[in-house]
Amino acid sequence: MNRKLIIGTRGSQLALWQANFVKARLAEIGVESDLKIIKTQGDIVQHLRLDKLEGKGFFTKELEEELLHGQIDLAVHSHKDLPTINPPGLIIAAVSEREDPSELLIIHKDCVDIKKRLSLKHNASVGTSSNRRKAQLLSLRPDLEFTDLRGNLQTRIQKLREEQYDAIVLAKAGVSRIDMDLSDFHIEEIAPIEIIPAPAQGVLAIQIRETDHELFTLLQRIHDNSVADTIAVERKVLNMFDAGCHAPLGSYCRRTDSGSYEAWTSIAEDNEDFPDRLYIQSSTTEGMAERIFSKFQKDRKLPSSIFITRELDENSYLGRYFAKHEIQADARSLIRIYPTINKLDSFILKRADWIFFNSKNAIDHFFKLDPLILKKTKLAVLGRGSEDALRKYDRIADFSGDNLGIKTEDIAKEFAKLVDGQTVFIPRAKDSLMSIQNALTADTKVIDMPIYETVLEENVDKTNAEVLIFTSPSNVEAYFRENLVDPGQQIICIGHSTAKSIEAMGLPYALPFTPDEIGLAEAIFGLDY
Repeated sequence: MNRKLIIGTRGSQLALWQANFVKARLAEIGVESDLKIIKTQGDIVQHLRLDKLEGKGFFTKELEEELLHGQIDLAVHSHKDLPTINPPGLIIAAVSEREDPSELLIIHKDCVDIKKRLSLKHNASVGTSSNRRKAQLLSLRPDLEFTDLRGNLQTRIQKLREEQYDAIVLAKAGVSRIDMDLSDFHIEEIAPIEIIPAPAQGVLAIQIRETDHELFTLLQRIHDNSVADTIAVERKVLNMFDAGCHAPLGSYCRRTDSGSYEAWTSIAEDNEDFPDRLYIQSSTTEGMAERIFSKFQKDRKLPSSIFITRELDENSYLGRYFAKHEIQADARSLIRIYPTINKLDSFILKRADWIFFNSKNAIDHFFKLDPLILKKTKLAVLGRGSEDALRKYDRIADFSGDNLGIKTEDIAKEFAKLVDGQTVFIPRAKDSLMSIQNALTADTKVIDMPIYETVLEENVDKTNAEVLIFTSPSNVEAYFRENLVDPGQQIICIGHSTAKSIEAMGLPYALPFTPDEIGLAEAIFGLDY
C-alpha cells in the first residue's frame, strides 16, 4: 500500500491506546498511519445514563460518519460498543485478539467484607451504568444499591477515591490496556462465566469502507479468525434479541482445548429482573446463536416441580430462581453427616503449604475443629460453592477450579501443576473419591485425613417432581435403594462423581458446567420439554 492511513479514534486514554495498538500492528506489516481524534455523542453528553441516549452507537456514530465521508481510512472501536448491523457502506474488516473479558469489582478498602460474596459490604453502593451488570450483580447480591457512573476510566476511578461509591465495576480489558494503578483498592476479579460479559467484550474492531478492497485485503494480515468465530455467536445473539449495548444481555462464547465450543448467555427484562442464564456446548459455532435464541422464547415450558437432595434457602440464588418461575421445590438431604475426629494436631497444619477442600461439608467440619492455619498456608477449593462457604470463615481461596471445567479430574490436573513439590493437606469425607490425591505428582507430599462420614437415610420417600437433582453419590445411593425414575423425569447431577453414579445405572442426566447454584439454574433452563 502506497498511502499513509488515517485512523479515526475517540480521544480517551483507552481509545488512544487501542488506536495506537492498531497503528503498531500496521507498522509491523510495513504500513504507515496517523491518528485523528473524533468526539462522539457518548463523550460529549455525560449527564445522562447510557440507556437514556437516543439511538444506538453513541460511541461510534461520529467515527462512522467521518469514515463514510472519506475523512479517515479506518476507525478503531471497542467491539462491544458497535451496533450489530453496520451502516450501509461500512464493514468490520478485522478484529484483534481478545483481552480477558472478565469484570473487575473495584472496592474502596473501607467497604470490604470478605465474608460476603464478592467481598463487598452489605448494602454497598456500586457505580455502573450497565443494565447487564446491574441485573447479574443483583442476582448474586440482592442487597446492593446502584448509582450511575459515567466518564473515562480515570474519572471513574477518581470518583471512587472521592468515596462517591463504595465500589465500581469496570471491564478488566480496559484496565489492563492502560495499566492503571489500583493498589489502593481491593480488587475482585469476576470470571466471564460468573458475570457474563457484553458480546465481544475485550475485542477491538477495525471498521472500513466496504469499497476499500485493497485495505480489506491488507487488514486480513492482522485479523484474528478464531476470535471472529466466537464473537460472531455473541453478536448474533445480541442481534436476534434486537438489543443494544445498554440491554441487560450478556453473551460469552469460547473455544475449548478439545476444539469444541461453549457459550453462556444471561438475559433479564430490565436491570432489576432476576436474569435467566443458559450454558450450551457445540462441536461448531454454526447454529449456536439460534439454539440460544430458541431457549429464551417466552412460550417455552420450564419444569413446575423439582426435587433436590439438599436443604434450600428461599433467599439463595436457586431459591429466588425457583420463585421467579413458580417452581415447587421438594428439597431434602438423604444423608446424615457425622464428624470422625474431634481434634486436629496443629503439627499437621504447620507442615501444610496448601489445604484443599472438595466440598462445603469438608470446610464446615474442618473449621469446627478450630484449626490454627499459618499465614503461609494457602487454601484451594473445587468451585464457587466451596469458595462461598470459605468466606463465612473469613478466608478467600487462593485457588478455585470454577473456571476450569466440569470434570474434577481436569481441576485436579491444574492444581497438581500448581502445588508440585509442596505439601498438601486434604480434609475429606470417609470413603470419598480420591480424584485430587490421585492427580498429585510423586514429588508432592500429601496429608490425607477423613474428618467426617456420611450415613444414608432409611426409607426414602419417592418424589413425583419433574426434575431430580442429585448433589452427591451418597444421595444417589440413598434414593435408588428403594425408588426408580418415572418416565419423563429428568436428572441433573452436581459434580462428575455424582454423574458417574447415575451413569452406572444407565440413566441419562445433565451436568452443570459449575457445581453450584448458578450452574444448576443454567442446567434447569437448558432442559428440553
